[in-house]
Amino acid sequence: MAHTDHQTMRRVLRREIAGTVGLLADEHDFHAMRRYRSFVFDDHTTYLRHVEDLLKSRAAQGSHTTLALFDPEDYAAFCAANGLDPEAPASRSRFTAELAATGPTIPYDGSPLATLVPALVEEAVRQATWEYATSLLTRLGPCPTCGEDIGRAAFTRASALVVRILDTAPPGDRHLVCSVSGTPETLISVLHADEDTGGSLELDEAEALEFTSILALGLATHSPGGLVMRISAPGTPDRVYGWRLRRGGLAPLTAAEVFDAYCTDIESGDLISPESGVDYCAPPDLGEEQADQEHRH
Repeated sequence: MAHTDHQTMRRVLRREIAGTVGLLADEHDFHAMRRYRSFVFDDHTTYLRHVEDLLKSRAAQGSHTTLALFDPEDYAAFCAANGLDPEAPASRSRFTAELAATGPTIPYDGSPLATLVPALVEEAVRQATWEYATSLLTRLGPCPTCGEDIGRAAFTRASALVVRILDTAPPGDRHLVCSVSGTPETLISVLHADEDTGGSLELDEAEALEFTSILALGLATHSPGGLVMRISAPGTPDRVYGWRLRRGGLAPLTAAEVFDAYCTDIESGDLISPESGVDYCAPPDLGEEQADQEHRH
């Protein structure tokens, strides 16, 4: 009886141990791992099927599992830096634990890997974009005129602008896209703000942080760029509003300019066919003229 009780207690404890699976999401990374003799898989499709079976099995046992992207190059560098044998499964476990603590992860919720992998890649891109924008903001240093930290001031201003845009928007779910060119590469960030049944907005904190950082970078560096917001509400056509980055602020676009901006591919510049049932509108006034005077260095 005591032996059975001990087994039961161990099963309970196993369910309470959270786990992380380092996923080789694409063929390139999978083939890079095949250099190690201890990596036993030789087919990516088969590997993904076994990973999915493992995730389902852990979920059936009541265990919580998160997914992280396993990068073979980062793994090799990690092993070299820590004096680990990359052939040892324990080294892969240790690297995966590091990913769980520092890298982008998503929880396994029972969805198929075909759905989870793109979400995980998107999360990784979002974190990398945020880290890149943050590093650029940090490097800007103090304003030579007033001594204020340029990056911190720009982030504060960007936060206020995002709040103002969301607060002055008509009711509905908001979908915002901010693009900033003029840095070494074009940075694009997306923010979803959905209304709940009580009219309050629901925001993803990490998404909002990245979006605000990208906008702040555009404001601080006076880079070319823009912000577009699409609002969807039941029973009404979707409405699209837009602003361009100008002199460290946001200048509203006319309805015609919003149409042109929304129907042009950000990266290629190619024209995109306009959607039916969508209204292109001049945005609400953000009081930018006064704000521009307040925040000019």
